[in-house]
Amino acid sequence: MAVTKKAAAPKVVKASVKKAAAPKTAAVKATRKAHTGPTVVVKQVRSQIGIMPKTKATMRALGLRKIGDVNTLPDRPEIRGMIARVPHLIEVNRKGA
Repeated sequence: MAVTKKAAAPKVVKASVKKAAAPKTAAVKATRKAHTGPTVVVKQVRSQIGIMPKTKATMRALGLRKIGDVNTLPDRPEIRGMIARVPHLIEVNRKGA
């Protein structure tokens, strides 16, 4: 019995659809509110190597990824709670009144 090859199906080339990128305007950037009132300046001073994943997530939530990173955050109870979880990795300075 002879084995026959099946006819190859024609290749369908998908038309590439390019979406027009929405231009970033000042209105989009203005949606982020500036901090009003007292703020806290946090700086990472120790490495995140070997720390628990939950602690690492807290550092990311504070906006810190590597040693020397600095972030200014509003002085609110939820931010203070995050700072209380990682005092061994950061320095904190209060700014504003």
